[in-house]
Amino acid sequence: MMLVHGGESLHLAPGQPVRMEHRGTLRPISRETLDETQVAALVKELAPAAMVALLGPQARLSFTYQGPMGAVEVELAPDNGGSAAVLRFRQPPVTGRQAAAAPVVEEPFGAEIEAGREELEGLLRRLAERSGSDLHLRVGEPPVIRKDGDLVRLDAPPLDADALERMLYGVMTSTAKREWQEASDADWAWEIDEVARFRCNAGRDRNGPVAVFRLIPAAITTADELGLSREVQDLCQLTKGLVLVTGPTGSGKSTTLASMIDLVNRTRTDHILSIEDPIEFVHTGKKALVTQRQVGLHTRSFASALRAGLREDPDVVMVGELRDLETISIALETAETGHLVFGTLHTTTAATTLDRMLDQFPSEQQPQIRVMLADTLRGVVAQVLCRRVGGGRVAAREVLISTPAVSNLIREGKTFQIPSIMQTNRKAGMVTLNDSLLELVDAGQVEPREAYLRAAEKAALIASLRARGHPTEFLG
Repeated sequence: MMLVHGGESLHLAPGQPVRMEHRGTLRPISRETLDETQVAALVKELAPAAMVALLGPQARLSFTYQGPMGAVEVELAPDNGGSAAVLRFRQPPVTGRQAAAAPVVEEPFGAEIEAGREELEGLLRRLAERSGSDLHLRVGEPPVIRKDGDLVRLDAPPLDADALERMLYGVMTSTAKREWQEASDADWAWEIDEVARFRCNAGRDRNGPVAVFRLIPAAITTADELGLSREVQDLCQLTKGLVLVTGPTGSGKSTTLASMIDLVNRTRTDHILSIEDPIEFVHTGKKALVTQRQVGLHTRSFASALRAGLREDPDVVMVGELRDLETISIALETAETGHLVFGTLHTTTAATTLDRMLDQFPSEQQPQIRVMLADTLRGVVAQVLCRRVGGGRVAAREVLISTPAVSNLIREGKTFQIPSIMQTNRKAGMVTLNDSLLELVDAGQVEPREAYLRAAEKAALIASLRARGHPTEFLG
């Protein structure tokens, strides 16, 4: 926030929201106030190891934190029954909405950047007003939004390359600008006050710059509002193990995972550590203490953050994406050592999720990894989004709950038998994707054709639809 808005200092004090000094005036930048424990935990993350023991409710100390964006001077002093902290960059960042971190990124549009930002924010507001999920920007095309799964062109003139690039520079972070200039690809997050956060991606194609902005609602949907079953909600009360939320891109994984983390936050007095790229849903501490770290900004990689996280006293760890062998390996070790780990994968069913994880490892390591996975896995929620009859979308969820029988199949390398176990263990809360789709069709929420398009086992679904008397003429 200091870099983005050109703040002079950041103030963390018990009984106060997080405040930022800008042009000599302190203003709140968080909705909820901090308590003494939260301030102490935040400062502890920055303090050198040798100084941690000196931190206390009446501490009067100063130290330097070497962060990814530069050196930060931290001063502690007694305040309101606790210890308050003031943070300042040793070398003040360039002021302005998108202040640059060293090395300085060349700004090709100068004063036109602000106009580009305002134009793009106007389009993002239109996306939110129309309840869309994504904004697509392409050279030679008008802005396009995705609403209820369909792409809709806005009534606006086509974009040219300079206009689009100017808009992107208006909202890019300093890190994203460097990535954009060096590799023509960048990911970052942007927030418009009282509207929403947006997950941003920019790239280039044969016509010039391209960008997609995913709307992240400001309010987190609760587990009950999302329709998560009691068995899925019970996974959030575990003290250790691995819980996976999977599905293709755009299937609502982030929303489901956010509701599960929110349930932990509302019901448990634990430390939640999330590692994301970028941070999407923002969780403020409720009963729990929440630490959210962004890859590329607060840490080098998922793997390095996970490795460091074991020394940060977490109870629950959320990994935005289990994208490589090293991250999966450390996540399994973290779950094995007494932590509850949540993670996501881009897979469609529970069985393929387990196969994908195992296939990341060399063949000689797979027997050992199968044993670790069998011992640590607690559940898999695999979901797809379907068009709802009458408008909107609804999720069909496959749920795998780990039982001794499931663990044995994983250990013996017989994951192909897991769907059979799921069908015979519905009382344990297990649901196959086909059964979830059938329930939605039976309830009149989803058309049979839509269920067929989303199914993984299409032949079996058609047989079930016909057995229940649902029309299947769409097959031709």
